[in-house]
Amino acid sequence: MHAQAEQQHKLVPVSSHWGNYLAEVAQDELVAIHPYASDPDPTPIAQSLLNAKDGNVRIPQPMIRHGYLQKRHDSDGARRGIEPFVPVSWDTALDMAANALDRVRQEFGNEAIYGGSYGWASAGRFHHANGQLHRFLNTAGGYTRSINSYSTSAAEVIMPHVLGMSFHELMFQAPTVEDMVKHTRLVVCFGGIAMKNTQIMAGGLGAHTAGEQLQDLKQAGVRFVNVSPVKDDMAHYLDAEWWPCRPNSDVAVMLGIAHTLVTDNLHDRQFLDSYCTGFDRFLPYLTGEEDGIAKDARWAAQLAGIPAERIEAIARQMAAERSLIGISWSLQRSEFGEQSYWMATLLSALLGYVGLPGGGVAYGYGSVHNIGFAGRRLPNYKTAALPQGRNAVDTFIPVARIADMLLHPGEPFDYNGQSLNYPDIRLIYWAGGNPFHHHQDLNRLRRAWAKPETIIVNEPFWTATARYADIVFPSTTPLERNDVSISPYDCHLTPMPCAVPRFGQSRDDYDIFTGLAQRLGVEPEFTDGKNEMEWLRHLYNATRDAANGLNVSLPEFDDFWAGRQISVHDQTPDSVFTLEKFRSDPQANPLDTPSGRVELYSEKIAGFNYDDCAGHPKWYDKQEWLGSERAADYPLHLISNQPKTRLHSQYDHGITSRNAKIKGRAPARMNPLDAAERNIRDGDIIRLFNDRGACLAGVILTENLRPGVVELETGAWYDPQDPTDPMSLEVHGNPNALTRDAGTSKLAQGPSAHSCLVQVEKFTGELPAIRVFSQPAIISHS
Repeated sequence: MHAQAEQQHKLVPVSSHWGNYLAEVAQDELVAIHPYASDPDPTPIAQSLLNAKDGNVRIPQPMIRHGYLQKRHDSDGARRGIEPFVPVSWDTALDMAANALDRVRQEFGNEAIYGGSYGWASAGRFHHANGQLHRFLNTAGGYTRSINSYSTSAAEVIMPHVLGMSFHELMFQAPTVEDMVKHTRLVVCFGGIAMKNTQIMAGGLGAHTAGEQLQDLKQAGVRFVNVSPVKDDMAHYLDAEWWPCRPNSDVAVMLGIAHTLVTDNLHDRQFLDSYCTGFDRFLPYLTGEEDGIAKDARWAAQLAGIPAERIEAIARQMAAERSLIGISWSLQRSEFGEQSYWMATLLSALLGYVGLPGGGVAYGYGSVHNIGFAGRRLPNYKTAALPQGRNAVDTFIPVARIADMLLHPGEPFDYNGQSLNYPDIRLIYWAGGNPFHHHQDLNRLRRAWAKPETIIVNEPFWTATARYADIVFPSTTPLERNDVSISPYDCHLTPMPCAVPRFGQSRDDYDIFTGLAQRLGVEPEFTDGKNEMEWLRHLYNATRDAANGLNVSLPEFDDFWAGRQISVHDQTPDSVFTLEKFRSDPQANPLDTPSGRVELYSEKIAGFNYDDCAGHPKWYDKQEWLGSERAADYPLHLISNQPKTRLHSQYDHGITSRNAKIKGRAPARMNPLDAAERNIRDGDIIRLFNDRGACLAGVILTENLRPGVVELETGAWYDPQDPTDPMSLEVHGNPNALTRDAGTSKLAQGPSAHSCLVQVEKFTGELPAIRVFSQPAIISHS
């Protein structure tokens, strides 16, 4: 009997953006999620996979919005999210979607199709939803695309101008912990090193070791300074010195440090002369010769709320011993967000530590696990991905400007030196993401989302993106299909065989797009004659060949597929970073900038003549922060950071996320002093509001936040109390009901969610029901 029971249970390897695990399956049901023994600190987020087949939130079969079923593209887009859905057959849904795509192609051209489809999607290499979508749309003639990311847009645009490297390359060449133990005495982190973010790694992660590595730094005597309005942005065991600055004041603090270095003659003149260009153009601004305002520590103190003496002292400490500047992604998601990354680079150049072991800047340090904690070993070979094909449409938008595009077709906008125009979008196709999570000012997005004639969504769950669609295709989750995890950002690889049967009538994205491609006459181009397993074998073998060419041995596909997670860490050589090569010989290894050097002043950016991004880093007064006039009406600065209990909005319905909610709402944190002024107690439901919207949340009182700041993590599934009300109260705790939808500057046009002011009050009304974790209204088609 015992042997029979054991045979009924099996362990299936799975991969997710929060780690690799073993799924325990019994009689086609998922019963447990187990970490690998090699993972010293697995995240509890994985336990939410147990809710992958929750029938309350899964989409059981193809659905079409009732009004769209009746009138197709002539239906009222403003009724999205209001009207009920009608279940239909796969053939009906596929025919309708194909006809809509073909109509737009023929009447308006492929530029009128928006396939941005931004989102993390799956950790699998083949069933990556937006990759599948982009391949399909390219075979069908192309689409308007998006560029950059909500996470790091400003940095992605500014850093190639300054250091001549792509930002992704730069991030994964962060100074290593091993080098820091040997060489670094002080780490000054702007935005901290939030341990909650190190739970995550795009494409899978074999071992969560960030905590152990930080403990190594502490034991080596490295000191930490946490420049952040949030104290626990730094692990408590590091005993960091906390500088509770005003949000968005980091550039002022950096300028104050820089001024002290220069006036005390502590800056590295030799490094500036030999490795940089433009310091002489920046210096008059720093000293005040240019505008009459010296950017000294006293000036910075007034803006940041940090004593001038501290700023001056840390400058001298940083100059006296090798130091590292850490800068989180969050800093550049604000007004003029480009400036924080440029100024951090300039500050490190003043110190002269760029390219030295354990010195310089760790860009995005700890924003995901392997930025700073992968050491020098990432795969040195190319990891294969599903080919996208060629997009015949040149039109694009910066990713965070989607509402602007939909509301203002044909209007001009600036981006990175280019003058462009927004296209007139008639059809949106989204797969593998949730714009009602990651976009700002959701009431504005709802108005914009009503504009296209057709919106098609592939989605396993009834997220707001699915609820605001016309045609909804139910897709599988990674547990319900075969895939492989072969990430370029981690040395672990794992097979991902199907663990459980598909839910309801759901299909893989590949099958959905194959059905559409067949109807549009491009099936051979889309499938290349391969089925799912043939594609997996092809992608793995291409990766294996690339690895073998660099003396990294991977097993044959059949052996890999029959096994579990493997690691190539011991076969992977230590890499030498680009800035290290540049430091050792700048003539032989110049940077890919116009000067071949670090561009502290950029003639190219100056030539754009932007009023919000000059030729060197500088402080700009902001429209929305605690130092602005707007603070008189909305006196609390909202920080909408990443959640502890999920990745963005993925598995918000899962057990780990829901267990952290307060009376069903997302938890918000505020300082007890701010709460007392408003008669708010720990555990109360609060209403956060401004002139853009309002939402409810459950409050946690803590002194780990600077007074004047409230924190509400992103990712709660959007749930408006009254979808017919354009300014409806959001009842679940989605902070993007409040955030501003404006670009960082004309240079990058990135999101500026962290420049947001609100007011808070105790909610005393009848608590609205949470409806987003239940099926929407569904009616039969007569």
